[in-house]
Amino acid sequence: MRSTDRKRAEVLRMMLDAARPDVPADIARRAAHRGARLLRRRRAARRAFWTLLIVALVVFGVWASTAHPWSLPPTETTPPLEDWYGW
Repeated sequence: MRSTDRKRAEVLRMMLDAARPDVPADIARRAAHRGARLLRRRRAARRAFWTLLIVALVVFGVWASTAHPWSLPPTETTPPLEDWYGW
């Protein structure tokens, strides 16, 4: 007997079995409530993520505009002026 035939026979036996478990009457309502709760949580997490991302970008922009990290720092010492021209 092939594996697919064995699986099909087992599923058919389970479907035709007389002892089926009772399904609660309010299962659809509970499933809908749980699904709505999951959607609310995902939406809140998505909003929190985008809010934090925007705040981080604004903070980075303010820091970059005040600190000017792309410019070179000023030199504290100057090189000696002697022997530059080979004198």
